[in-house]
Amino acid sequence: MSDKHEPAPMVNEVSDFEVLEMAVRELAIEKGLFSAEDHRRWTEYVHTLGPLPAARLVAKAWLDPAYKKLAVTDGVKASLQVGVDWINSPPTGFGTPSDYCALRVLEDTPKLKHVVVCTLCSCYPRPILGQSPEWYRTPNYRRRLVRWPRQVLAEFGLQLDPDVEIRVADSNQKTRYIVLPVRPAGTEGWTEDQLTAIVTRDCLIGVAVPKPGVTANAKRPVRPAVHPVHHSH
Repeated sequence: MSDKHEPAPMVNEVSDFEVLEMAVRELAIEKGLFSAEDHRRWTEYVHTLGPLPAARLVAKAWLDPAYKKLAVTDGVKASLQVGVDWINSPPTGFGTPSDYCALRVLEDTPKLKHVVVCTLCSCYPRPILGQSPEWYRTPNYRRRLVRWPRQVLAEFGLQLDPDVEIRVADSNQKTRYIVLPVRPAGTEGWTEDQLTAIVTRDCLIGVAVPKPGVTANAKRPVRPAVHPVHHSH
């Protein structure tokens, strides 16, 4: 394995798609498709979410082969056992049911590593994983991961052997992904709570792997854009 890759700072900028989202949202409110109050309730609901349910799903899958089979074949049904109802939990009725109801759980093996991105915008399994990190939404991550996944993972500190295949899963409006990483050595006999604690958000996106004693995400530098697009444009 090489240790020559230096971390590349992510670029913080408002993309054209984010400007488009704001314009479409304002137009939808003006046309009566949903109200500003609906949007407020939805936003507040999203801010209550976090990665703990997804981490628990992984821990349960490590401990229970039957549950693991359910998770990789029907992520939505498996989510119910960790307290996430993809269909009924959202507080508003707007949007199409399919928008958030197609969760796929991607199982890693010692020779296969999955990593998740949304090349179009910032699609992310929020009901089970909470808010996406800032770097996940940067054009720098989205563009580079699909072209040079091994290099980008190395910049995250995850250096894989050459014989490990990397598969990049591109999220979209209907399908969201989380990664089921390989259970690390040294966790034999651990409880579900102990295992849950080491499955960080970054492990669930696929840019890190669980390690005994590591319970927090590594900090990523985000550099301001040289020519940012402002909301007023």
